[in-house]
Amino acid sequence: MADTKEKAKGKAPKAKVQAEPKFSKETYMTWYEQMKLMRRFEEKAGQLYGQQKIKGFCHLYIGQEACAAGAISALTKDDKWITAYRDHAHPLGLGTDPGAVMAELFAKATGCSKGKGGSMHIFDKEVNFIGGHGIVGAQIPMGAGIAFAEKYNKTGNLCITYMGDGAVRQGAFHEALNMAMTWKLPVIFVIENNGYAMGTSVQRTSNVTELYTLGEAYDMPSEPVNAMNVEDVHEAVARAAERARAGEGPTLLEFRTYRYKGHSMSDPAKYRTKEELEDYKGKDPVEAVRATILLQEWATEEELDAIDDKIKERVADAVQFAEDSPYPDPSELYTDIYVEKDYPYIMD
Repeated sequence: MADTKEKAKGKAPKAKVQAEPKFSKETYMTWYEQMKLMRRFEEKAGQLYGQQKIKGFCHLYIGQEACAAGAISALTKDDKWITAYRDHAHPLGLGTDPGAVMAELFAKATGCSKGKGGSMHIFDKEVNFIGGHGIVGAQIPMGAGIAFAEKYNKTGNLCITYMGDGAVRQGAFHEALNMAMTWKLPVIFVIENNGYAMGTSVQRTSNVTELYTLGEAYDMPSEPVNAMNVEDVHEAVARAAERARAGEGPTLLEFRTYRYKGHSMSDPAKYRTKEELEDYKGKDPVEAVRATILLQEWATEEELDAIDDKIKERVADAVQFAEDSPYPDPSELYTDIYVEKDYPYIMD
């Protein structure tokens, strides 16, 4: 429970450099590339937002990369994913073209939601990413519903459903947990607890600060996870997935993580101290994986730098693709809304 106490005091749970790694070289190298892509993409998105090339809301994932990468390695390509509006990194890790994500941020027709969703509504059916969702907590019962469909169709797949720590105040969270447990749905509920619901700390918004214990009210297997550590994320998700596939129902995981930037690009994050931020940066999950790779002599500094250069080039190509892409035609206002092709819109 040391990590729990550290989190309660505002200190970062320690990211671990693995002297005796639990996974293969291939797994660590994949994690490194995935998390570096997420990090570089988000850094560039923040820069472009400052240049007003990306507009509207924009919530960055910088610092939370292990929450996605560790889960991806623990699940299968047929499992389903759904999350809230901090949603750029998950599809990137799952394999969505960075150009399609960047074009969506630019509101271009070549974006993965045809330029009509923007930052908060990334979607890619090809990798089973069922979207980012802008309404706080709205994706939680949707994730349970996706899991219901998987169980009904006997696919053996599950749905991993992400939410922020603020979303657990929503009634839909409790309703979804109750139904999922009653029906033993194959769903993994993940609270990405980065300490702050927008600008308000967990300690100021809830008498319950050990958020994983909320699942215990429904007799749901629940546990905290040091999500600054990608290995811990993988292991926790793998355990939950095994239960789900065995017909034992849902799990609630509290990923204890941290965002280095504000809630959104318009948030200066003055509600936290510089010392707290630097403490978490000192346990950076990306750098922990890099250090493990170097310690095991699986790659040299030069080889990892070459990977970073390749990723920077991919992100630059994504930006160029977005810049060169057209905006949607005005007629797109009337598509992708109703199944009925000739819906009688009033257009005058």
